[in-house]
Amino acid sequence: MNTTLGLVLTSVVVAASIACAVNLLNLLWIRPRKLEKLLRNQGLDGNPYRPILGDTRDYAKAMKAQQLRSIQLSDDILPHVFGYFHTILDKYGPNSFLWFGPWPRLNVTDPELIREILRNPGVYQKPLPEMGKILTGGLVVLEGEKWAKHRKIVNPAFHLDKLKSMVPAMVLSCSNSKMIEKWEAMVSGSDKGWCEIDVWSYLEDLTGDVISRTAFGGSHEEGTRIFQLQKEKLEISLPLLQLIVIPGWRYLPTKVNRRLRAITREVQSLLRGMIDERQKAAAPADDLLGLLMESSSRSIEESGNKKGGMSIEDVMEECKLFYFAGSETTSSLLVWTMVLLCMHPEWQTRAREEVNRVMANSEPAFEALNHLKTVTMILQEALRMYPPLPLTARGPTETVKVGDLTIPKGVHMTLLIGQVHYDPEIWGEDAREFKPQRFEKGIPDVAKMKSGFIPFGSGPRACIGQNMAMMEAKVALAMILRRFSFQLSPSYVHAPFSLLTLQPQHGAPMILRSLHS
Repeated sequence: MNTTLGLVLTSVVVAASIACAVNLLNLLWIRPRKLEKLLRNQGLDGNPYRPILGDTRDYAKAMKAQQLRSIQLSDDILPHVFGYFHTILDKYGPNSFLWFGPWPRLNVTDPELIREILRNPGVYQKPLPEMGKILTGGLVVLEGEKWAKHRKIVNPAFHLDKLKSMVPAMVLSCSNSKMIEKWEAMVSGSDKGWCEIDVWSYLEDLTGDVISRTAFGGSHEEGTRIFQLQKEKLEISLPLLQLIVIPGWRYLPTKVNRRLRAITREVQSLLRGMIDERQKAAAPADDLLGLLMESSSRSIEESGNKKGGMSIEDVMEECKLFYFAGSETTSSLLVWTMVLLCMHPEWQTRAREEVNRVMANSEPAFEALNHLKTVTMILQEALRMYPPLPLTARGPTETVKVGDLTIPKGVHMTLLIGQVHYDPEIWGEDAREFKPQRFEKGIPDVAKMKSGFIPFGSGPRACIGQNMAMMEAKVALAMILRRFSFQLSPSYVHAPFSLLTLQPQHGAPMILRSLHS
């Protein structure tokens, strides 16, 4: 009897091992080779498939090397920003692909194809979402019905009438984050009449302070701590990029993985404490967390079912996303806008004159922000030239037709948004020039193709916080322009590089002069 049982168990183990080996062989060799043949038969080209890692090691190596480089202000930024992607485009042309582990990834630069992909989120979903789950969570990594439910619940928090009430908090952050006051003290304390300041670190702190106040209001200190933890998580996660193709890499007992888990636990503890306090409160707070919980409760009442709303864990994930979307993208927009205004002082003067005319001696108010036409044009041109998220990825859930191509499940696509923003066929021969007047008549008429300007994505999954980001950028830029003139320091090193968002790798040192001395 025992012998029979032993044989049965041995047979089960052997069968399971064989099945696992077959699946692994299919994942790492058979399927990639089939996909490669299919793509090459359609005229696409790329490096031959290399088992397990594909091009990931080369990609990580090129990314590290490119990050250390700098370029001239007049140089084309695309090779620097896209790094390995641009190398593949140069080598194989626009109809090319590279390998993220065993998954081929097409380079997509056609704005109409990008528009088609982004407006069909049910068909084209985000591949390999593990890194997104670590860094942000929430709407960014959700798909299908759960995404639709969360989007419906989160939407009311970002309506313009709700954002209007957040402008005073944004103004308060510009003052209470001490950015403006510190800059004025540093300039006035200099016997030269000016002071060199690396504005990048201050802008990061400012946008973190803004999202802490607008998302968590009275829990501002806890919010600031969450911002610091999320920032650390981003910094230590990116070197792990080449590991995302390895199943189970997140559970390896490495020093970085242990720190990531510790950060996650502390963030969840802080968020759970704030949420518990809100649930005990008599009335909902008028900040993003309060609005989110109110909307979730309303959704539960309407559906008559707890599943109609969000769980505590769901709310925490959306709060983590507030930090990334609410600080990283806005600080990126602000720093590149200031760099461009240093390079084009005539536009800095025009923007300052508009701010002084519209706002006089008053603090920025919601109604006044709508009259900052020149400032808006400048911010939009900065978004075109330095989009916070210059690329994104999608993968079909089934075999689809994309233009003239047949793309099966398992093939991913990199949507090179930054490449589209510099395409001379869309923007004209002056596509590499800073010309805010392009946006004088508004976004719909700015390019030869309506899908040529997509800094916040497009379609149903367009960035939910884009109005808030623009509002915050206008407030901060207006307050800076009224108090300072600024120019690039001789020590400035131009190195735009995408660490999820597009950032200046060596900071942004500028010479600031007070306009109220």
